[in-house]
Amino acid sequence: MRELRIRVLAGVFVVAGILSWAGARLWNSLGTLPSVPVAAPIVLALIAAVLAATALSLRARLKAQRERQPDAKGVDPLMAARAVVFGQASALVAALVAGMYGGVGVFLLESLDIPARRDQAIYAGFSVLAGFGVIAAAIFLERVCKLPEDEDDHNGPGTAPAA
Repeated sequence: MRELRIRVLAGVFVVAGILSWAGARLWNSLGTLPSVPVAAPIVLALIAAVLAATALSLRARLKAQRERQPDAKGVDPLMAARAVVFGQASALVAALVAGMYGGVGVFLLESLDIPARRDQAIYAGFSVLAGFGVIAAAIFLERVCKLPEDEDDHNGPGTAPAA
């Protein structure tokens, strides 16, 4: 399984933001701009909380397992892998959604004198922050579940494994 790459997440965020900003300008010129839902930052924050709680739980269980505590509850490798995949998928979607709301938020900055638009810009800003929270929690979860490097492995990429 490959690690999340910050460059990929940043690229998704920027491209989604630019396209969303352009789409918001076009949509606004044709009529009314769809609103940013109040629930968007709440849902993203809940996803971030679930990811962080999962990471903290797995970290505590792995630590107890490493220290060979008698009442340690082991971690199923398949469950850890599923948690990492969920975190990676959540981070990619959060980067996309945060970019979309970021683009709309930047567009809404032009009309902060209108109370409804100002509220929408605030919701969009909180959505971007919550999206970054999801990404941070997903990266933390991935780091918690990362296997320790094999010290005996002196083979670099492209070399044959020792027999």
